Amino acid sequence: MRVAVFSDTHGNSIALDAVLADVERVGGVEAYWFVGDAAALGFDPVGTIQRLAGLPGLVAVRGNTDRDVVEDTRDVDADALEFAVNNPERARMTLAMLRNFAWTRGMVTAGGGFDWLAALPVEERTALPDGTRVLLVHAAPGTDDGPGIREEQSDEELADELSGADADLVIVGHTHKPLDRTVGGVRAWNLGSVSLPQTDDSRAMWTLLVSDNRGYRLEHHVVAYDSAAMLLRLEALRVPAEATIRSFWERGG
Repeated sequence: MRVAVFSDTHGNSIALDAVLADVERVGGVEAYWFVGDAAALGFDPVGTIQRLAGLPGLVAVRGNTDRDVVEDTRDVDADALEFAVNNPERARMTLAMLRNFAWTRGMVTAGGGFDWLAALPVEERTALPDGTRVLLVHAAPGTDDGPGIREEQSDEELADELSGADADLVIVGHTHKPLDRTVGGVRAWNLGSVSLPQTDDSRAMWTLLVSDNRGYRLEHHVVAYDSAAMLLRLEALRVPAEATIRSFWERGG
């Protein structure tokens, strides 16, 4: 059993195409697992969703920005106000993000993909051939948002976060930072991100899972792509929050 697993494409079809090509380069897979944040904060939300929805054997869950795009009512206004109060820079960023969610919603409503995005579940569970129980969730068990699973958490904090997972392997994204930790017999694997890098390595990240009845292994892969062309598309399409989106690559390595 060979599965390509990735998250946080964020409407960047150029980076996603590079990942899919890299999957083929290493021998291909039988299935794909996607762990949320498909469309928002990128130049091509419709094309990204189309590529994802057409992948063979796809299992997918939603991320917080997927929910931001499709939900009509949520606590984002109150959250945004609290985040931005007395901080003009945060206020500007928050308003840009809200404009981007609205722009993305318009794009996927007109171009297709809204229903697919809206139907994504918070979690998916499966089992590997050796019996390993797998939980796919964007941020942490039971949620698509919040701080997520992070390297700086103590073993006690992480064990508490994973205590209700009812799984042996929990695969997450959200923080855009790869991680591999095991506490209390539960392994937490963070995929990093396809887009919007939060590490010094700004290449697209994905994971190859190889499993049989004797066990499994996870391989972290990175792949370069034409990020300059992607940034030009952001500018040409006048994507809201362009400056914020661009900053992910300007501060990266």
